Amino acid sequence: MVNHMDTHQVAASDAAVHSAAVHSARDIAVRALTFTDLIDCLKLGLEDFKAKPSHIFVLGLLYPMGAALAAGYALGRDLLPLAFPVAAGLALLGPFAAIVLYEISRRRELGQSFSWGDIGDVFKRASNWSVGILMIALVAVFGVWLVVAQAIFDATLGVGGYIEPAAFIGQVLTTPQGWTLIILGNAAGFIFAAGVLATNVVSFPMLLDRDVGAAAAVATSLRVAAKSPVTIALWGLIIAGSMAAGAAVFLVGLGVVVPVLGHATWHLYRKAVAQ
Repeated sequence: MVNHMDTHQVAASDAAVHSAAVHSARDIAVRALTFTDLIDCLKLGLEDFKAKPSHIFVLGLLYPMGAALAAGYALGRDLLPLAFPVAAGLALLGPFAAIVLYEISRRRELGQSFSWGDIGDVFKRASNWSVGILMIALVAVFGVWLVVAQAIFDATLGVGGYIEPAAFIGQVLTTPQGWTLIILGNAAGFIFAAGVLATNVVSFPMLLDRDVGAAAAVATSLRVAAKSPVTIALWGLIIAGSMAAGAAVFLVGLGVVVPVLGHATWHLYRKAVAQ
């Protein structure tokens, strides 16, 4: 059970965590990760989720996307070709979007309570130039991904005007141009996802936990990925597979998958970066 701490104790604990500034990633020791570590992180993430269910918060972020796509379809807008790139690309923003989940795990680890009224405090605590820089970088990557995805679509199918979903899916799955779209799209998506994973696997949890700069946080993430390339690649596959499974039951499944992965990422940071 999570113990409730006095307000002064909470403030003192937070101050202690952020007291020592780290000026270089070389000052931070990283550990090798194993498959067993990933399983343990997922178990701990599930425990955090069960202790503090956050599906309503996550669905509150995801439902506007679904509503926008549904409205576009109802109005006859040709949004279908971008539906998959948008859904897949949102995972690129995941490291920043999960910052509230990291804070829940951090507080549970310290024996502190968390209420949904504390969300504003989370962003105030994490609101510094480093978090802002990485957030802007992720948004930029997301935008470039959409441009690339649209370019691949135009170069392969290039369907003009509105098209019914059944006809669009048929063209994607049954024509050479459609299979070219699938291959090129997935290849490009892999490159974007691998880059974001390597540079952000522990960067945002570290910025929430320590007084470090954006460069040091990203450099540490790259060192973690270089220290355990196979394990981090497997972690990326677990994320992709879990997101796909959650999307299979639409937003309801993602409402469980996303928070569990967010909490698990915090514990991955704890295992990967020496305290």
